[in-house]
Amino acid sequence: MAPNAAGRFLAKVLGIDLDYRKEHEGPLASAAASVASVDTYVEREPTTLEWVSRFRPTATGTKNYFRSLFPFWNWIFHYNLTWLAGDVIAGVTVGFVVIPQGMAYAKLAQLPVEYGLYTSFVGFLLYWAFATSKDITIGTVAVMSTIVGNIVIKVQAESPEIPAEAIARALAVIAGSVLLFIGLIRAGWIVEFISLTAITSFMTGAALSIGVGQVPTLMGIPNVNNRDPTYLVIINTLKGLPNTKLDAAMGLTALTMLYGIRIFCSVMSKKQPHRKKMWFFISTLRMAFVILLYILISWLANRGIKDAKKAKFKILGKVPRGFQHAGAPKMNTEILSAIAPDIPVTIIVLILEHIAISKSFGRINNYTINPSQELVAVGFTNVLGPFLGAYPATGSFSRTAIKSKAGVRTPLAGIFTAVIVLLALYALTAVFFYIPNAGLAAIIIHAVGDLITPPNVVYQFWKTSPLEVVIFFAGVLLTVFTNIENGIYLTICASLALMLWRHLKSRGVFLGKVTVYRATPDALARNGDAYGPGGEALTREAYLPVNHHDGSNPALKFDTPYPGVFVYRFSEGFTYLNQQHYLDALVEHVQATARPTKLDRYEKIGDRPWNDPGPRRGQQINLEDSRPFLRAIVLDFSSVNHVDVTSVQGLVDVRNQLDRYAAPESVEWHFASINSRWTKRALTAAGFGYISTDKLRARSHWTPVYSFAALDDGSVRDPKKEDLEAAQHDAVRASAGNNGSGFPSKVTTIHGQNRPFFHIDVQSAVESAIAGIEGKLAHTTTSGSSEGVVEASLKQG
Repeated sequence: MAPNAAGRFLAKVLGIDLDYRKEHEGPLASAAASVASVDTYVEREPTTLEWVSRFRPTATGTKNYFRSLFPFWNWIFHYNLTWLAGDVIAGVTVGFVVIPQGMAYAKLAQLPVEYGLYTSFVGFLLYWAFATSKDITIGTVAVMSTIVGNIVIKVQAESPEIPAEAIARALAVIAGSVLLFIGLIRAGWIVEFISLTAITSFMTGAALSIGVGQVPTLMGIPNVNNRDPTYLVIINTLKGLPNTKLDAAMGLTALTMLYGIRIFCSVMSKKQPHRKKMWFFISTLRMAFVILLYILISWLANRGIKDAKKAKFKILGKVPRGFQHAGAPKMNTEILSAIAPDIPVTIIVLILEHIAISKSFGRINNYTINPSQELVAVGFTNVLGPFLGAYPATGSFSRTAIKSKAGVRTPLAGIFTAVIVLLALYALTAVFFYIPNAGLAAIIIHAVGDLITPPNVVYQFWKTSPLEVVIFFAGVLLTVFTNIENGIYLTICASLALMLWRHLKSRGVFLGKVTVYRATPDALARNGDAYGPGGEALTREAYLPVNHHDGSNPALKFDTPYPGVFVYRFSEGFTYLNQQHYLDALVEHVQATARPTKLDRYEKIGDRPWNDPGPRRGQQINLEDSRPFLRAIVLDFSSVNHVDVTSVQGLVDVRNQLDRYAAPESVEWHFASINSRWTKRALTAAGFGYISTDKLRARSHWTPVYSFAALDDGSVRDPKKEDLEAAQHDAVRASAGNNGSGFPSKVTTIHGQNRPFFHIDVQSAVESAIAGIEGKLAHTTTSGSSEGVVEASLKQG
């Protein structure tokens, strides 16, 4: 867009040269443009105003934004009895699982067990209105509860007067507010910074840490701090084995029963596939069955006692009925300053577990989640939950899997789970008194066992990316020898560092030409015939890396597209991080393969630069250098989406460097497969893509080569009105051009005629470069220049 008068005046005052390009205004292919069958297309550059306008709020966009905050609006009016039946079954099933899990996980968080029920109730009650996933369940989870417990212990070590529940509730409000903000501004893309390696390493390390930490409770071994590093817990547990108490009988048998029921149901579902659903529900309800069984055993063993400390083995004790701790969470500077260092890890775990689980089940069940909206749901739940006594909650893998397999139909199933939890809070608290602590430990160990990454998955990681497996094990080992938080930070930082290292060290590849033959049985039967049954060509040219790093057959020998023409492909973008590696490799190869136009470029020895001193004193320059002259560079931008100031300036510097190498000629730069108009704008601003008026006068003989595409002119033949042979004949002729002329009746250039050096693909770019070189050589030879004769002979050689 040309600047207006005010813009030109301001540029003149500031000393900005707006006409530095000296770009030719009209289309270069004037002869072609004058033909009636060719449409003229001049490519315009994007403007800053155009970019800014993309972010301008509109009435429709605002309406869609607020509608997207409540996704239930899209499906609630279609609700039916079939959906209701599926949701009730799934919701009730999860409800029987979440009650024992919620109480067990609350103990991990160093909180009374009722807080686990409060957290589960709020999560199920609120999530459905904001959900984009029908399967996910928000509530207490083992890893988040362990993190909260670690934070509570650390804060109380310095400030013992702060209650544990105040710490947990304040943590939920602050972390939830951050997640809610991220979701509301639709910045959910932030979750993409967390790699699958980091997620699996974190889950595995955390599962090992949590599972090992519950063994002392399972066995009734006293005086073992399960918050120590995992390896110390193992050592101290082994030392304390002689002190095992009656709790071990409860815990080990409960754990054995949990695994026994699951294995038995799995075997029976395979033997009786027609009863697979029945065996699934029996397996799912095993936690509720086991906990009820051991409540009965505990009641029989401890009948009549009023004080839990007098029981024969450790039991849960009194659980308050209803919402005894509802109210505004306590928030003051002392609590906020105490929990501030641990807010980042809390936020990371909340995001990491929920988004990873919801994405996974979305793929399994063929729907797509909105990460930003999911963060709104998690954030809103954690902001409001503490007012009823909840602590930080996020998505649960085990309960989500159960809910999915139970046949859930919509997110509304959470309401029915909330009802079950509510009934438990008001009707079953007296029964909870007799729950053995060893039984809860067995439930925790059984639940977290599913979070450990199987060896087969790790092996697949190894086959995909060995370096990431190193990161995986480093995170697991750091978690085992220190704590979960350090493992999270290590894997996330290491994954980001690996990504940056790969980008920083990325190198481009030079491409060579090879003729590709389409191998069909018919072509092989014709013993090398290069045409198909309809006359279509079975050969084409392709450009592949000459170093065979793409896995192509090492026996293949590639041809250069043309003497002095180099095709270079960027592998992983083109930014300030990797431009130096790219361009250094480009210059090094070009100068090693192509000769300078003038071998004796320096009249005096003292004029030679230190890095190109030439032959030793007294020796002559080799004038028999048979390498080709440097003619053109073709850059494949298919993997480049954006460029920056540094990368473009690097191209400008290399262009100047190679122009000096090829002096008095200049090197042509062609670009293939550019994906972005802004990339074209940046390259054009640096002088690429077009030919200036000065160079155009010096190259009046040059006719650029464009890629054309057909425009619909309505002249389509109806194959139904012709016999099969005629239809095939017309199809072959149409592939070569309408009426056999080589072009349809109406065509237009694919890229702008004012950008003759931007091409649709590598082959088009090479053809254009060769056409320009041969046109120049023909013009030079015709002018009688001895240098032109030498160049022509070298080209032929």
